[in-house]
Amino acid sequence: MGIDSAAEYVDFFINLNMGKDVSLISFVNNEKLVLKQKLENKQISKEPIKKGIEILQELAKEISVMGQSKVIEKYQK
Repeated sequence: MGIDSAAEYVDFFINLNMGKDVSLISFVNNEKLVLKQKLENKQISKEPIKKGIEILQELAKEISVMGQSKVIEKYQK
């Protein structure tokens, strides 16, 4: 897995440039679902996927507390 931090997830989201229709929290929740599906694959390393899920869970908590714009601002510094 290539993403190792919340800042990298936020950068990835911004660089996708999906417009205003897709919120950061929607992106985070979709990424968590994808990673959870990958956990079912028995032939890949599970630790990086679990780490990614943990990062996304923390990012989701921050978004719920601070709001999307504040989280984006925090990680773009």
